[in-house]
Amino acid sequence: MIIKSAVFIKSATKPSHYPDPLSSEIAFAGRSNVGKSSLINTLLNRKSLVKTSRTPGRTQLINFFMINELFYFVDLPGYGYAKVPPKIKREWGPMVESYLFNRNNLDAVVLAMDIRRTPTDDEKNLLKWFDHLNLRKILVLTKSDKLSKNKQIQQQSVYAKSLFVDKSDLFLFSAKNFQGKENILTRLETIINDASQKVHT
Repeated sequence: MIIKSAVFIKSATKPSHYPDPLSSEIAFAGRSNVGKSSLINTLLNRKSLVKTSRTPGRTQLINFFMINELFYFVDLPGYGYAKVPPKIKREWGPMVESYLFNRNNLDAVVLAMDIRRTPTDDEKNLLKWFDHLNLRKILVLTKSDKLSKNKQIQQQSVYAKSLFVDKSDLFLFSAKNFQGKENILTRLETIINDASQKVHT
């Protein structure tokens, strides 16, 4: 898939703020500081369309980006950072839950996970949630450049076993050397093309 244009549209906290559900949407989820914003920017060939930060928990809104004037990338708030104020943490769950459960034009979720870690209950529960909602999912192991090739393969196996998925379902990705970028874009293109064959209601 060739990205020709990417434009920030708006931020939202509740359904009444969302854009009209007329176009396919691909959401991006992940723990705070997992490299989700860098993943989106890399896929879009942009340096800073999605704001990145060294401070985890910075993304606190649902952000919509129109891609190629055809579909949306939706950046969901990160989760799991202990130092985020309790009030904000309480708001995040219902905010994301409402989006996932009520957005009929949502066609897939990209779940970003740090390849140096191991899956947590958060990731496992999210995957169960996606399956319950019949959402297609793209599982991305970020920051692969931090590990040797052998260690990447080892960690890919760890994630596959823990999440009960095939190793081929886990994309190795690096925002620094672009590992996995084209494979992820190809997967996204398939999903977008499939979505264009149906009518969102």
